[in-house]
Order: sequence, then structure tokens, then C-alpha cells
Amino acid sequence: MLAARLYGSRDIRIDTLPVPGPPGPGEALVRVQATGICGSDLHTYIDARIGDIALQSPLILGHEFAGSVAGVGPESRDGHDLALPPGQLVAVDPAVPCHRCEFCEGGHPNLCRRLHFCGLWPDDGSLREYIRVPARTCFPLPEGLTAEEGALLEPLGVALHAVNLAHLRVQESVAVLGAGPIGLLILKVALLSGAYPVIVTDRLAWRLEAARRFGAHEVVQIEDNDPVRTIVDATEGRGVDVVFEAAWGGLAAEQAIEIACLGGRIIMVGIPSESKLTLPAAPARRKGLTVRFSRRMKHTYDRAIPMVMARRVKLTELITHRFPLAQADKAFALNAGYQDQVVKVVVTG
Repeated sequence: MLAARLYGSRDIRIDTLPVPGPPGPGEALVRVQATGICGSDLHTYIDARIGDIALQSPLILGHEFAGSVAGVGPESRDGHDLALPPGQLVAVDPAVPCHRCEFCEGGHPNLCRRLHFCGLWPDDGSLREYIRVPARTCFPLPEGLTAEEGALLEPLGVALHAVNLAHLRVQESVAVLGAGPIGLLILKVALLSGAYPVIVTDRLAWRLEAARRFGAHEVVQIEDNDPVRTIVDATEGRGVDVVFEAAWGGLAAEQAIEIACLGGRIIMVGIPSESKLTLPAAPARRKGLTVRFSRRMKHTYDRAIPMVMARRVKLTELITHRFPLAQADKAFALNAGYQDQVVKVVVTG
């Protein structure tokens, strides 16, 4: 089978590897049909590391994916604890928690102490033709949903989890800093939750146009405007109730402190390029802000699938570019270079 492997910074090679062996008990073999490129994939592609996890051997990236079940092992049950038939189109949760540690048992599998995650070294991801996964990570897609939509349920889940952490209430004001795919999905979920107004900032004009299409009440291009002053003025000096930081850190984190109102909440969703992040403590303390860091997602597929089925979120509107697996290197180069007005890239099987 073909597989796209990262050998070092910006060095993706298309290799031929053996197809994984037959699925064992509780496992499924999935023929991958669609993989979305995520911002965390780009971090690893650019730096050959993400945070404190560095690439130490060739790695198959990819964790937003869906495909058809090519085979199942004995006692294989899907994410709903139902039998998983061959041929079923499924979205796959890339996280494999232990289900036994204190955090898993406490309802936080995203914080599992022994978590394995597709595409995070040393665990290979989905940019290949076939992948063997625990059957319980497979969520069947109803008729009418495509593999591309199934793949993008993962970033939608990240957005749902972030909004959950904010305890967002109807008519609360929101700022979303960053109009990449996660920021756009947070925008959509915030709107569906009744937030008003929702203001989105980004440095790229075409991403702000996407934010307008997704329903943003106001957009701010940060290279032409002071986002702090613009948002504070738009809220008559008050600031917003909730700020979602969905950029790559840097000034966005500092701006979030200035944009939030007294008693406001800040949800840090973006992954900064550097491990250390500077936050202005004095205004944060004086305002009595709550700052929370969002870690991936948990328990979201059962909510995300009906949302997409009802077309309350149109995931394919995010996609601007598609590449076959054999051109995954070109897909990453385009995405990392912010070329051709890219928003979301999907690699198809």
C-alpha cells in the first residue's frame, strides 16, 4: 500500500509499505478514503516536532479521517457498542485511551495518561491506504454522509469541546481569534449556541471571507486594524464574554486578555509555535478572567453526526483543496505555505 511518511522537517515521502495484518480481537481494518490536514499536522511537518514530542523515526501523519471497513476481528464492536459490518463507512476517532486510568474513569479520556493518538509519534496516522484501529473508535456514518464529512467530524468535535468548556450562554458575545478550520467551526458552533455578536479576527483576507460566509457578525483583518481596539469599540468598551484563541499563539494570547470583559472566559484552543506562552497577568487578574486550555475533544461524535446530517454545519464548505494520497507532499507544501487561498486540504484515498 501507499503511505505518506514524514522523515524530517518538510520532508514527506510516498513509500510503499505492507498492508497491516488481519485485524485481531476488537479491531477493524479500515480502507482510508479521506484525511483532513490539521494545524497540528502542519506543526509536525514544519518543525519535525509538536510541543515536546519530536520525530525520532519516519512517521505517517494524519488523524482526521474516515473510510470503509475492510475487515473486522472477533468481538469487534463500534463506538456505539454495536456489531461493525465489513463495508460500513466510518469516521474514526484518532484517540485511543486506556479506559482504566483515573482520568478515563473520571470521564476525561482526552486526558488519559496512556493515550495513543494517530499521527503523533510514535503512533502512525491515516495518510495511507489501510489502517488497523480498535473497532470502538469507529463511528458508522449514516447514509447521505460522505467520507470527507466523516473525516471533518474530528475538527468539529474539537470545536464542540471548546465551546462546551466555555459554558457559552445565549446572547453572550464572542471573539474568535483565528479563522482557520478550527476557528471557523468554533464560529459556527457558537452561532448555533445563540452567541451574539460573534467577531472573528485573522490576518488572511480570504479566511475572513470564509468567516463571513459561515455567519460572523463582524470580521477584523489584524494586519490593517488593531483587533483589540476594534473589538472593544464594537462592544462599547465592554469587551466580550468569551474569547476563543484559535491561532498559533503569539500575540493572539495577549490580545485575548485585552479583549475579554470583566469576569470573562478565555479558551485556548490553538497550538503555539513555541512551547512557552506569555500572558499579561495584571489585566487578567484585575478582570478576574478564567483561562482554560482545551485538549482535543471527548464524547463528541454522537452530537457531531446529527448536526451534520441535519446540515446545521456544512463541513464540505471548509474544503478548498483536494489531493490524492500520491501527492500528499504537495498538499502539505501548499497548506504550510498558505498558498492559493487555502482553508482546508483533504487528502483522498
